[in-house]
Amino acid sequence: MAYGLYGCNESFKARKVTNGMAFGINRDELDSWKEKVNRNEIAFLTHYWIDERFPDSNTVTKVGCKDLQKLFEWGQRYGLKKEWVDYRWDFPHFDLVGERQLKVLRAENQWEQIERFRLDEQGV
Repeated sequence: MAYGLYGCNESFKARKVTNGMAFGINRDELDSWKEKVNRNEIAFLTHYWIDERFPDSNTVTKVGCKDLQKLFEWGQRYGLKKEWVDYRWDFPHFDLVGERQLKVLRAENQWEQIERFRLDEQGV
C-alpha cells in the first residue's frame, strides 16, 4: 500500500500525530534545506524515516517554502491540498511518501535524491 502524504487519508486526521524518527541526512543538508525554505524557494529534503503510521515507507520527502501562497500553488500542481501543510518548526512543508513522493521527485528532476535513497528500487 502506498501513501501520498500526511492528511491524505481521513483516518490519519483523527489520530494524534506522532513524530517519526529521521536519519540518513547530516546537519549541513538540514541547514541548507531550512535556508532555502527561508529564502522562499521550493526546497526538497529526503531522508530515511521510521513511522508506524506508514509501515511500507522508509523515506519521506519534505517540500517546504516560507511563502505559503507559493507552496500552496506548487502543491496544487500535484493534487496536494493546503490543509496538508505541516507547520511544525516554523518551516511549512508537505510530507511526501510512497508513490506520490516518487512521482513528484521525478517531475521536479530531483534525481540525486531518487538515486541516493534508491526510491526506484523500493517497488513504489
